Amino acid sequence: MHFPKTMQIKYERLRENLYQLKRLVVAFSGGVDSTFLLKIAHDVLKNNVVAITAQSYLLPKRELNEAVTFTKNNKIEHVVINTEELEIAGFPSNPPHRCYLCKSALLGKIRNIANARKIEHIAEASNADDERDYRPGFQAVQECNALSPLRQVGLTKKEIRQLSQEQGLPTWNKQSFACLASRFPYGETITQARLEQIDSAEQFLLDFGLQQVRVRFHGNLARIETDEDGYRQLYDFELRKRIYARFREIGFNYAAIDLTGYRTGSMNETLPHCITQQPEGNEV
Repeated sequence: MHFPKTMQIKYERLRENLYQLKRLVVAFSGGVDSTFLLKIAHDVLKNNVVAITAQSYLLPKRELNEAVTFTKNNKIEHVVINTEELEIAGFPSNPPHRCYLCKSALLGKIRNIANARKIEHIAEASNADDERDYRPGFQAVQECNALSPLRQVGLTKKEIRQLSQEQGLPTWNKQSFACLASRFPYGETITQARLEQIDSAEQFLLDFGLQQVRVRFHGNLARIETDEDGYRQLYDFELRKRIYARFREIGFNYAAIDLTGYRTGSMNETLPHCITQQPEGNEV
């Protein structure tokens, strides 16, 4: 596969930067970005890489299963840790800096594991596109002295997908994903039951073949965001009836399709402009 020279330069810089680290712990979610980062880190550092994945109510079980399968198939050391985000002070009330609270706790646990193994460096997988949206988690990255190798060399999501395809990674065309807490408007209380409600609704849509989808929580109404392919599938009246029936079973009285469609950070649209312009902070 032929790549533009600028992208090839970024890729070579990434490999060089990772090689200089000698040993590394990678926060690994199993998504497009972290899978690519972990693969390249393992290519250049071999067995001096450890992947750490959170087992959490905020992540569907399918994501954890995929992460476990990937590390097993590639013979990468993998540690799964339990995270209790709902026990973090202030997190359940879902403030605008929710991602900071979550990422700070997660990276703190990862840092402790790295310290116990005498590994100096930890890395997370934000990319250059993440700088365009409100990302309070960036502050946690800085406070924990974590590295962002993909963002550092300026790799975008599109470039990461292209390079992932060239590497033969199964995630190259995987739908973008963010933790389930991002489905709630700021200020809306997050509970385990509500997270499971959202997870069930999204899994139902995925099982029907929708690739890129979000179910946003608005009390007794579920707002479905999807891409153009998803819209075409939803033209089917019988499918819409089945979705509505299932969503009623899950606990929603109403289901609506967002006319604007899928986009990252849609819940940030309700925030004051002065907040969203802060240069800090994960996809919502």
